[in-house]
Amino acid sequence: MEPLLVFPEPVAPELAQALDIGGWPWKGAADIDAARRDEPADGWVGAIVMATHTVGMGGPVGPAGLDGALRFCRAIRNGDINVDSVLLLVNGGQLSELDPREDLFDDFCLHPFQPIEFETRLKHLFRRSGRAEDIDLIEYGPLAMNLETYQAVIDGKPLDLTYMEYELLKFLAAHPGKVFTRETLLNRVWGYDYYGGARTVDVHVRRLRAKLGEEHAGLIQTIRSVGYSFGRSRWV
Repeated sequence: MEPLLVFPEPVAPELAQALDIGGWPWKGAADIDAARRDEPADGWVGAIVMATHTVGMGGPVGPAGLDGALRFCRAIRNGDINVDSVLLLVNGGQLSELDPREDLFDDFCLHPFQPIEFETRLKHLFRRSGRAEDIDLIEYGPLAMNLETYQAVIDGKPLDLTYMEYELLKFLAAHPGKVFTRETLLNRVWGYDYYGGARTVDVHVRRLRAKLGEEHAGLIQTIRSVGYSFGRSRWV
């Protein structure tokens, strides 16, 4: 997949993190000339223009970047840069200024953004062009797992998981509401050649709950005398 163009550069850390976790290739541009210079042969698959983040010689200097962001969007619309779609990031105080300029962007998202909403808008906007590839994700409520990059976040915060913790959480989250015995989890996650006991599952579940945090530990439920389940069935 061709990279997304992100303006301005340096890119805000929370935006860079959301794109990396989501598996979106991207490249920042400080101005129109940089965006044109680094443009891929087939053009940018899309652009994310951040109106709440302006840049000075020493880095970010605070908000009030709407005028600069809209100038960048206008250059895209004028054909100075080959971009299919534009997502504008704005804060609540800038909304009233967008109405007469809706032709300069395709969609907007409020900043600070919720990672799940941001990811959903990216998928909707940049995939309808037919150029973006599907990214293999598991999403359930506050949890998002990128199966290509082995990253996971809860409420937008990265989870520091071991390989087997990730594999166990991935398996459970891929089957919401379904109950698995410890033996089944051992076979399906650790493999049929694994000779560890059922306590291995209990230890990993306890560690996962601790890393999910008190607020989200209940995503993994203990089913007495049976095993474990994750969340609620999508059929309920």
